[in-house]
This record gives sequence, structure tokens and C-alpha cells, in this order.
Amino acid sequence: MSEATLPYAGSLPARLLRLYGGLALYGGGIGLQVRSGLGNNPWDAFHQGLALRAGLSIGTVIIAVGALVMLLWIPLRQRPGVGTISNVIFVGLFADAAIMLLPTPGHWTLSWLYLLLAVVSIALATTLYISAGMGPGPRDGLMTGLMRLGLSVRLGRFLIEISVLAVGWLLGGTVGVGTVVFAVAIGPLTQLFGRWFPLETPARADGSRPAE
Repeated sequence: MSEATLPYAGSLPARLLRLYGGLALYGGGIGLQVRSGLGNNPWDAFHQGLALRAGLSIGTVIIAVGALVMLLWIPLRQRPGVGTISNVIFVGLFADAAIMLLPTPGHWTLSWLYLLLAVVSIALATTLYISAGMGPGPRDGLMTGLMRLGLSVRLGRFLIEISVLAVGWLLGGTVGVGTVVFAVAIGPLTQLFGRWFPLETPARADGSRPAE
């Protein structure tokens, strides 16, 4: 049996639960961070800035940008999975729902609570989504494609995220202390949650697993 056809560990229903639970939690985290007013992560500062200029909801822009980013996969020879398509559609929908339902904080303590919950939610959501093993998100797939061209993932992520952050800020997206908190905390938290939900990569024929 080839590596490509070997199954991921865990039943399909369990993987789907992690996938769509992760997407819902990710959208909710975006809504919390936007509602906090303390500063968005780079991509969502960009999404918010575009939404303000275009008169659209942030979720609509998230969906549109995700679809456009996937077009960049074509020259990079990236293949989407069920998780990729679901990411494009559902994260934006869940983000809009959260923004609509969450009350605007009336005090700085609630703003900070929103921010902290947002970072924890997005870190956990990322782990759940990736551990489902059903395809990368459109932006993560872009990183993978750039790696194949010889660009390091750190440099590629830095260049893209600093660019979208700058454009988002110029367009009116909220950039602030929350942006810094997200940048500092998201990596360690995702790594922590990864101990609870190990990333499931398919085994090779000899029983070993490819490096992430």
C-alpha cells in the first residue's frame, strides 16, 4: 500500500468532529479578537481593513480572500483537501456569527478577556484542525508551496504576515497590543495543545512517519 493511501489514525467521524469543531472555534476566536478592539492578528487586520473599505462583513472577506489565495496554489502545485475547502467556507461564516452575537465590551477587563480567550481558542482550533489531517488551510498551504520553492517557512511566513499586517493597518484594520499578544502567545499555546491532540501524519510502509 502506498503512503498516499494509508489511513490516518482515528475514525472518520472523529476526524470530521475535530475538523469542524476546530473551524467553529477558529471563527469564534476571530470574532472575540475583533470584538476586543485591542488589535487583530495580521491576516484579520487585513480582512477587517478590506471589509471596512468594501462595505462587507469580515467573514465575507475571509471567504473571498481564502478563495483567492487558493488560486495561488495552482502554480505552486498544491492540492486542496476537504479541510481546505471547508476552511475557506466555514471560518468566515463562524467569524461573522461570533461578531454578531458577542456584545461590545463596555470595560477594558472584558476587552482583555475577549483577547485572551481569542488567542487560546485559535491555538486550540489550529491543533484540532491540523490533527484531523484533511488538508491545510488556504494560507497554510501557501506556506507549504513556498517551502517547495526553497523559501524557509519562517521567512515566508514573516514576509507574508508583515505585508498583510501593513496593508491591513493602512486600510483601517485594528492593530495594537492584541496583535503583539497574539504573535507572542500563539506558537507556544499551539505547541502545548499539540501534546493533547498529536498531529496525525500517515505512516510509511516501514512503519515510520514523515517529518512535519
